[in-house]
Amino acid sequence: MAELKLKEMREQLRAMSNDELNSEISAQRMALYNFRRKHALKQVENTAAIRLARRQIARAKTLLRERVLEAQRGTI
Repeated sequence: MAELKLKEMREQLRAMSNDELNSEISAQRMALYNFRRKHALKQVENTAAIRLARRQIARAKTLLRERVLEAQRGTI
């Protein structure tokens, strides 16, 4: 998903269900772990991928939080 442009990434994330977002977060966390491990061993060629993984996690978490807040507003 890292090769997509920012707008396309946002659109894809918004189209996902909550379960899909949670699985995306898990996948990105695993990728981030692997990037950090490889970085510690000096095996990472693209250090910007670490930053992209962190930002992708943040985008997905933000969407989940927006949905929770929207649901709370609807029940009040």
